[in-house]
Amino acid sequence: MNGNVEVVVVGGGYGGVTAANSLARRDGVSVSLVNPRPHFVERIRLHQRVTGSDDAVEGFGRVMGGNVRLVVDTATRIDAAERQVSLAGGGTVSYDYLVYAVGSGACDPGVPGAAEFAHRMSDLEGVERLRSALAATPVSAPVTVVGAGPTGLETAAELAEAGRKVTLVCGDVLGPSLHARVRRPVARRLAELGVTVLEGPRARVTEVTQEGVRLGDGRELLSTVTIWTAGFRVPDLAARSGLRTDAAGRLVIDTTLTCVDDVRIVAAGDAGVMPDHPFRMSCQAAVQLGPAAADTILRRIAGKTPAPVRMFFAGQCLSLGRKEGVTQFSYPNDRVNALHISGRTGAGVKEIACRFTLDKLVSGARKASSRASRVDSTDRPDSPRSDHRTTPSGTRPVA
Repeated sequence: MNGNVEVVVVGGGYGGVTAANSLARRDGVSVSLVNPRPHFVERIRLHQRVTGSDDAVEGFGRVMGGNVRLVVDTATRIDAAERQVSLAGGGTVSYDYLVYAVGSGACDPGVPGAAEFAHRMSDLEGVERLRSALAATPVSAPVTVVGAGPTGLETAAELAEAGRKVTLVCGDVLGPSLHARVRRPVARRLAELGVTVLEGPRARVTEVTQEGVRLGDGRELLSTVTIWTAGFRVPDLAARSGLRTDAAGRLVIDTTLTCVDDVRIVAAGDAGVMPDHPFRMSCQAAVQLGPAAADTILRRIAGKTPAPVRMFFAGQCLSLGRKEGVTQFSYPNDRVNALHISGRTGAGVKEIACRFTLDKLVSGARKASSRASRVDSTDRPDSPRSDHRTTPSGTRPVA
C-alpha cells in the first residue's frame, strides 16, 4: 500500500492506547483515537478513587503520543464496507485499518433491583456516582459489596480500611480466581479489616432493594449502599455494526487478532475473543494485545503475513487496602499455582505493578511523539522491500 495509511483506534483504554502508540511510531501511518472521555482512566485504580487514595485519571497528553489525533466522541457504528466510523456527535472518521478496543463494562446481572439500586465499579462515571452516595451516608452505615473477584475484594478492603462497615457477598467462594492456599491470607486480611464475608451457594443475591439485599436462603441484609462488582459485558458496537460476535458480544477474531469478517479490523483488549484461544479479560492481557494488534496491521501494510499471538500471564496482584495485599502467581497459561506474596510486601508488589503499567504507557507515548524507533527508509511499512519481523513484547506465537 502506497501513501499515508490512516488507522483509527476505537477506545482509549490500555489496549487502545498501547496500540495507538505502537502504530504512531511508524512513518507513513497516521493514527486517530476515538474515546468518549478527554482523559485516560487507570481502571486498575478505580477502587482507590472511591476512597480518594488515588484519582485514577491521567491526561492523554501524558500516556499517548502527541502525533496521535484524539477524537473525544463515542463510536456508534462501524461501516466496514465504506471503512467509516459513525460518531454520536454526528460526524464520521474514515480509516484504512481499525483497531477495535472498546473494552468492557458492567453487565446486567438479571437480578431484580440490581440495575436500579446497585452501584457499579466498572467505569469512572459509576465510581463517581458511588462516591457521591457514600459521601451522603454516615461512615457507620452498612455497605454491601456483591462479587468476590478482584474488583470486589479490592473495593471491600478499601472501604473497610476507611472505616466503613462492609459485608462481602461472594455468591459462592471467596476469590474464585485464586488458588485455595492464596485465599487464606485474603480471608485473614478481610477479617482484620472487619469485613463480613458470606460464602456458599446460598449466599447469592436474589434481589436488591433501596434498603438492602435479599439472599437465596431468604436472609435480608440491610445495606445503605450496595455495590455490584460481579460480571462484565462488552459494548454492543460490533454487533450493531453487523460484525460477528460471540454470546457475550465480543468481536470474533483469529489468532492474529483479525476480525473474521474483515481483515482491516483488528481487536485489542477485552472486546475481542479468539474462540480456540480464550484469554482472561484484564489489563494484563490488554497491554499485550495492543502492541500485537499494531504489529498485525503493520505487517499487513507491508504485505506480510501477520504472526499468531498468545498471552503470557504472570499472576494477579490484589491490594487489600493501602497497607496489605496479595500477589497470586500463575503459570504462563494463566493457570494459578500456590505461590504468592502477601502482607505489606504484597501491597508493595501491587503498587509497583500499577506504576510499571503507567510508566510503560508514558514511555510508549514518548517514543511515538519522537518517532525514536523510526525504521530505515528501506523498512517503511509501505515499502515492498520491508523485512521487519519483530514480535511485540509480551506476545508469543501460538504453538
